[in-house]
Amino acid sequence: MKPKVFITRAIPENGIEMLREHFEVEVWPEEREIPREVLLEKVRDVDALVTMLSERIDAEVFDNAPRLRIVANYAVGYDNIDIKEATRRGIYVTNTPDVLTDATADFAWTLLLATARRLIEADSFTRSGEWKRRGVAWHPRWFLGYDVYGKTIGIVGFGRIGQAVARRARGFGMRILYNSRTRKPEAEKELNAEFKSLNELLRESDFVVLAVPLTKETYHMIGERELKLMKNTAILVNIARGKVVDTKALIKALKEGWIAGAGLDVYKEEPYYNEELFSLKNVVLAPHIGSATYGAREGMAELVARNLITFKNGEVPPTLVNKEVVNVRKPGFR
Repeated sequence: MKPKVFITRAIPENGIEMLREHFEVEVWPEEREIPREVLLEKVRDVDALVTMLSERIDAEVFDNAPRLRIVANYAVGYDNIDIKEATRRGIYVTNTPDVLTDATADFAWTLLLATARRLIEADSFTRSGEWKRRGVAWHPRWFLGYDVYGKTIGIVGFGRIGQAVARRARGFGMRILYNSRTRKPEAEKELNAEFKSLNELLRESDFVVLAVPLTKETYHMIGERELKLMKNTAILVNIARGKVVDTKALIKALKEGWIAGAGLDVYKEEPYYNEELFSLKNVVLAPHIGSATYGAREGMAELVARNLITFKNGEVPPTLVNKEVVNVRKPGFR
């Protein structure tokens, strides 16, 4: 019999087709989030689980899944999974890095440019008919934004995505600053990037892009103190995790003009609605779509499938997160 995999949301068909050759596949058919109680029931007889960032995979899930041997997260991040507990139980955990790097970096720039040039406001002004009602074709003071070319960008988190953001900044002739847990000499040389402390980066940057993982150290790393360090003409872009930023402090900063604007793709909880934040004109909002291109999402689906198939064949998956698990249990379902 084929091992059984449960997929908590419909991933692109290319990944599902790959898995069907090797697994008995069940996919949660609804668009809505899978209820916790349903997830706990579905995992009772599965050997593998494909999950999403918004689903908490912890000891309770593992207790309900006696046959579970591998969890493939359809994401780069994996803060939704209790890695320590998974490793203790000999459960492999994989993620999907690299394949979404360029799409996410592109979207960081989408948010940056849209915020800097007030694109959403201008779009609403145009499609609502207000432009026509004003009866003026062009006005020198309408929708004044901020120049991007030749300015300074500060990137917090200089991994794959952070460096991809920096590569695009070179095309805009920007000075590139970065902050990271460790210095990246090779990347500094390639990208002509300068390492700065977080405080220095915030003070000197015209645009700040957050690209860090969510950890105990990065939780609320951008709060009231940090926002007050930024220029009042600066723009904050968050493509990392919502909890990296203190939302209350950000709202205050946007309302009181500590910073000029923000572009957000992630929130402290998802799905999310905050009337006070969402009513502000100087913030551009997206529903966590940084990797939402056909190429990136299909690449993620293929990588999920390759991880599971490799594991089934008794080999270490290519993007294993908890590498020490190999000392607890060998790969494979036997």
